[in-house]
Amino acid sequence: TLFRSTLASAAVLFHKLKNVNSTLTFTTLSGKLNARQDDDRIVLDFPLYSTNVQDPLEVEELLKAAVGSITIQEIHYSPDTKKLLIRISDTYERSVLENMKVNSQSLLEAEKVGKVKGIIITLKGHFCENVKNYDFYSRYFSPWNGVPEDPVTGSAHTVLGSYWSQQLGKNELHAFQCSLRGGDLKIVLRNDGRDRKST
Repeated sequence: TLFRSTLASAAVLFHKLKNVNSTLTFTTLSGKLNARQDDDRIVLDFPLYSTNVQDPLEVEELLKAAVGSITIQEIHYSPDTKKLLIRISDTYERSVLENMKVNSQSLLEAEKVGKVKGIIITLKGHFCENVKNYDFYSRYFSPWNGVPEDPVTGSAHTVLGSYWSQQLGKNELHAFQCSLRGGDLKIVLRNDGRDRKST
């Protein structure tokens, strides 16, 4: 929601109100967030957050509530953001992630201690000729913050950018968030521990 509202505000200021500043700075609950124009795109500047491997036994009920019987490839946790990253098996196609039914109430019942405030479910992209390719796909759920599913989530990509950059050995990533509305993101990691996202 922060991502959408900041992006929408920047678009209005740049495109509708013809703001001439090269960079806009928004003060948010997450800190200062900069937005700038880059040709026809708006670029947002975010921090990067690393993850640690998560023991599945510690979050067993939460995993069951999030992905059911779908095979999990890897589980990581970001202590800075309290986000649990669940990477489903690389053998799955994008449609498996898109068709998953995640029940917010089940997530709330499975996690009551406050360790997790958001669930990222992600899948490695598969490259095919003659179609738009992505490095990875994701969905994001945060019922603990009143967000059953966020359509396009900048904060989730502060974790995803760091994780997939390490997994794929790339500093430029093309991502798609598979919510009902969907969101196409370009992520560029910088050397100063931040990343840029544009849509």
